Amino acid sequence: MINDAFTVNFFEMKKFVNNILAAAMITAGIASAGPASAQTDLDAIMMNKKQFCQGLTYDYSSWDHYWEGTFKRDNENLGTVSTQMLMYMPNYGITNNLNVMASVPYVWTKASQGPLHGMEGMQDLAVSVKWKPLTKSFGKNQFSLITIGGFSMPLSNYVIEFLPMSIGLGSTNLTARGMIDYRRGEFTVTGSAAYTWRSNVKLDKDSYYDTELHLTDEVDMPNQTLYQLRTGYRGKYLIAEALLTNMTTLGGYDITKNNGQLYPNLRMNSTMVGANIKYTIKSFTNLAVVAGANFTIAGRNVGQSKTFNVGAFYAFYVGKKAKS
Repeated sequence: MINDAFTVNFFEMKKFVNNILAAAMITAGIASAGPASAQTDLDAIMMNKKQFCQGLTYDYSSWDHYWEGTFKRDNENLGTVSTQMLMYMPNYGITNNLNVMASVPYVWTKASQGPLHGMEGMQDLAVSVKWKPLTKSFGKNQFSLITIGGFSMPLSNYVIEFLPMSIGLGSTNLTARGMIDYRRGEFTVTGSAAYTWRSNVKLDKDSYYDTELHLTDEVDMPNQTLYQLRTGYRGKYLIAEALLTNMTTLGGYDITKNNGQLYPNLRMNSTMVGANIKYTIKSFTNLAVVAGANFTIAGRNVGQSKTFNVGAFYAFYVGKKAKS
């Protein structure tokens, strides 16, 4: 009965977290034009030195079946559970090989049936530093090594013990990600692996029961891994990629038919397939639009969600454009 919309978005803000912004008005005189170049902490795209982009993306995710442990079922008391997210994402190139980025999402949830009311609010601030220390070319083949360090924390005091209506899980997180990117012409393959350390969280009660009674308000949050493989076309104006993403929680408990209230330390696993497209406007290369879709094909204690996202971003150089 848990919504993997916010779980995966929390990562993939941190995933498909591959999203970005909409037409920002730039003050004349401080920016010189430069082609837009979307990037997230899950792709191999880097901003150039002194290049800044900012974007808004909209995500919609819904499910009417979920995995109770490993048993797939529906729940007439929930109907269709949907999550919407509007996210602002700024990105800046400190150098051509060192970027910093952030994301600020507003999330709201809803169930189409039953007594559970939806929730909404600011979710988690995420900040990442992306470094490309190595690029090697062999004939027409190019390999790059990229490392990413990330930090996230709640932006508001949202309720974490009202799953699947809660907008987030409430933990403070540190993420380390390694990425290898292969490119031959406009064909690319990118593989990445990430490990996330999650802090414990506190409930608004003195005890709780998952599979046993805990006489404390503190919930021990298991850490998580995220693996992704993406491949496709990366051209000057168009990027189109297919995605395979796996998220695994390293511990936690399963939903059972006897569970009442659900808590953030669930063992939430999911495997998703999807696609992303980014198109830079040829006649105005500062502006680009993005779109994507993902579908959960396997899971544990998550909803079988269908997720769609759209967005736009605007990129420019602060001061003079850096020379290549």
